[in-house]
Amino acid sequence: MDSLLFLCARRLVAHHPLPALPDDLYPVLFKAAFLDGRPLVLQDLVAAWPFAELNLQRLVGRRELLGDHDCNLCVEAVIQGMGAQLQQELEEPGLDSSLRVLDMTGLPAGITISFSTGALAKACLELSKHQQEFQRRGSKRHKGCSGGATAAAAPQPPGVDVHTDLFVIRDSYEILRDALQDGGAGPLRLKCREFEAERISASEIVTLLESLDPSCLRRVDLRFNSLGLSGLLEILPRLSRFPELRSLKLQYSYLELQQQTPESARRIHGIARQLGMLPRLRELNLRSSQLSGKLHQILCDLQAPLESLELASCSLAPADLAFLSQSFHAPALKKLDLSGHDFSQGLLEPLQLLLEETSASLLQLDLLECHMNDSHLEVLLPTLLRCSRLRFLGLYGNSLSTAALKDLLQKTLELPDLRLVVYPYPMDCYKRVPPGPWWKVLVEDKELFAAVKAEFSQMLANSKRTDLNWTCTPLDCRALDYFSL
Repeated sequence: MDSLLFLCARRLVAHHPLPALPDDLYPVLFKAAFLDGRPLVLQDLVAAWPFAELNLQRLVGRRELLGDHDCNLCVEAVIQGMGAQLQQELEEPGLDSSLRVLDMTGLPAGITISFSTGALAKACLELSKHQQEFQRRGSKRHKGCSGGATAAAAPQPPGVDVHTDLFVIRDSYEILRDALQDGGAGPLRLKCREFEAERISASEIVTLLESLDPSCLRRVDLRFNSLGLSGLLEILPRLSRFPELRSLKLQYSYLELQQQTPESARRIHGIARQLGMLPRLRELNLRSSQLSGKLHQILCDLQAPLESLELASCSLAPADLAFLSQSFHAPALKKLDLSGHDFSQGLLEPLQLLLEETSASLLQLDLLECHMNDSHLEVLLPTLLRCSRLRFLGLYGNSLSTAALKDLLQKTLELPDLRLVVYPYPMDCYKRVPPGPWWKVLVEDKELFAAVKAEFSQMLANSKRTDLNWTCTPLDCRALDYFSL
């Protein structure tokens, strides 16, 4: 329930412009304006912000910030308000504005981060240009008054450090490159916390990485970039300049390790050596790399155990899981993703051994689309129950029956920290239709499934585990991020 203060703030921000207000009302007015979609009010609030720091997530709330509302206009308004304050500082050197740190980290992934990246880059370039023009005008005025004498440089305003996550794609590469290269000495300084790049070349990624402030970066996420071994070898040496880097995601980077040649062996050794030069690395995602039998070659030089390892669709062999079980990573793993592997073909026993070694630390386990049926789950269940700290279990896309899922639900009730289970559509909740196209052979029996869902909900209620969410819609669920574990 909203507080009386917040309800009053919502009434107030419905009118623009705002009257003069005491400083201590700015935070609640900011939250109300952001959640109610009042960009003009937001812009005015930020332009006159009376505190040294503005932290978007702290003011609005993480859950609210990640809600379903479109916040692009509000994000743009925050950036424009900051720009207005900085522009005023440039034009009035004696003006002492308060805002020095704007924290925009934690925005919803995807469109919003992509939008904010472009908006910040544009603002950075515009302010740098404005600063240069103001300096030229000031220099001309001084020369006119002093008969051409060289003037001492006017003191520059302190500017604002913007802590943000950056997401770059092909269309936004050039403007972000220019902003990072030109904005270091400008009034708006970008401090990247998490860097994501999609569908750009290795050389372009290197250019951006070399332009980032090294002090804040904690994650690099590269997706669909067709890097291959050679591209990755070009990028990895640039990562050692980031002392806070703890997460490296290389999803769909087309790392092919199965066909080994002397040249590829040399590159794999180089990749392992470069990974070993990242002393704080704790999360590694190699989704859709072809690693069969080669996992130990990639991880052999790491200085500290990984806490999050995502190996979905990596064509792992039993030897890879055996290596993990015996490595110093296993007892430290909090998050493990082995989705997309066929555990009906020789991987089930190695998986059991691995889970036994991770049982004391594991918080999240993803086994989506792993060709598991009731008999495989029955074999695996005793080992799962030893994972006493498990919070998230993903089993979507496996061929399990209602009876097997009910047994799983009943037995996992004893896991006190379990909060989310993503289960597959039960096989007995499909009905066959007359012969036709192969994708229409089985269709969902929605009435039967509704009864099954109601039974699951009743079982949870009877066990007083309403804190545990069972769902078969994985897109509606946010898996645990490593930094929230």
